[in-house]
Amino acid sequence: MSTRARRELGQHFLADENILGVIGRLAELDAADVVLEIGPGRGVLTTYLAERVSQVHAIELDSSLEPVLHAELSDRPNVDLQFGDALKLDLASLEPAPTKLVANLPYNVATPLVAESLDGLPSVQLWCVMVQREVADRFFAEPETKAYGAVSVLVQLTAERTGFHPVSRNVFRPRPNVDSGLVAFRRRGPLPADYPRLKAVVGAAFAHRRKQLPNSLELAGLASREQAAAALARLGREPATRAEALAPEEFVRLTDALG
Repeated sequence: MSTRARRELGQHFLADENILGVIGRLAELDAADVVLEIGPGRGVLTTYLAERVSQVHAIELDSSLEPVLHAELSDRPNVDLQFGDALKLDLASLEPAPTKLVANLPYNVATPLVAESLDGLPSVQLWCVMVQREVADRFFAEPETKAYGAVSVLVQLTAERTGFHPVSRNVFRPRPNVDSGLVAFRRRGPLPADYPRLKAVVGAAFAHRRKQLPNSLELAGLASREQAAAALARLGREPATRAEALAPEEFVRLTDALG
């Protein structure tokens, strides 16, 4: 039974099972783990996970894969297979609560899925995700670099990177036009205070990359230019500062200074 990958959904199915061992190592799989997998595709990684952990919650958007997945996973009682949009489902209500997110993420939703899981899935302590190489680089990019953006700040404030493995485009079918990266990171501890406000400030700051930070925050309605400039001054920063110049920890201080 075969099903073609749908490019409009960012699907690229694993075709080289040698990468599974790398995923298992970076995900630090344990028999007690409860794993959330988003985008199981044809179930190659799902089966691998089910053989090694206590429970797998597999969330698939593409209902056309239902016959394939049911056939592949019918003898896996520890796999909870659901069909729906992972960005819209209440994943925090999954029982038992997932402790790890391990997935070959669909390319077109990888960044928002990771960003939303940081606070939306507080039970998750470790992520091991396959994403486009440029997305993998973005998660832990440094300030003042092209890759540095809102997701860089949010990931680095929440977690520390524990592993990385470059992945050739040749391990997927259909073969994508870009290489991928397998990146693993572990939650540091509790989220910064008033995380929703911090998340809003970070999003607004990077919404207009070429604008000065006070202008971006004013456009988002989060602060006037004067308030934002005063907050930056408390950080020892000039009013002309752009979001790309601030380190993740400075965004915490900026949010506090904005009140």
